[in-house]
Amino acid sequence: MRSLLKLLFGQTAPNLKEEDVMKKYLVVGLGNIGPEYHNTRHNIGFQVLDRLADKNELSFSSNKLGATASYKIKGRSILLLKPSTFMNRSGKAVHYWMEKEKIPQEHLLIITDDINLPFGTLRLKTKGSDGGHNGLADIQNTLQTNQYNRLRFGLGSDFPKGRQVEYVLGNWNEEEEKLLQERLDRCGALINSFVLQGINRTMNEFNNT
Repeated sequence: MRSLLKLLFGQTAPNLKEEDVMKKYLVVGLGNIGPEYHNTRHNIGFQVLDRLADKNELSFSSNKLGATASYKIKGRSILLLKPSTFMNRSGKAVHYWMEKEKIPQEHLLIITDDINLPFGTLRLKTKGSDGGHNGLADIQNTLQTNQYNRLRFGLGSDFPKGRQVEYVLGNWNEEEEKLLQERLDRCGALINSFVLQGINRTMNEFNNT
């Protein structure tokens, strides 16, 4: 087809597909499906995307390996994904949608929880270990790299020794609930900044805030 166009018009057609790919982003919120997990700390990834969808008047649709919604901002397309594979198998959904939508790895953003950060603290990084997080471990194993963008949302560590699982799978307390919406909106602003300004400027503006 390219040779035919060149013969007819003296030039090749622009590679629109490649240009479109460079304007596509995949934002994945980690969590577990089911009503029993809906408002738990461990599901902060889902909650961030739910809040962002509400702000943009979007609805999630059930698709292969997850629920998806999408929107555009200044010519860039953002696909939101809530994997339906459960947390420990998140890599399968991430890999599938990256391949399906031809998302460059630098345009991937994973949103997850972190008990090593104070409640509500945001930390955006371009690489790192899984930090003992099973969802990140599975993504790293599936993608065969730890060099992908991730946003860690601090849960705090206000739990007795040996009660970590109960804490992260527990619901937000009353004090956290009062502060949560503002933190979710801050995450939404970070996501849009990541898409529009890039990772480095976004880290400078949002990290540890």
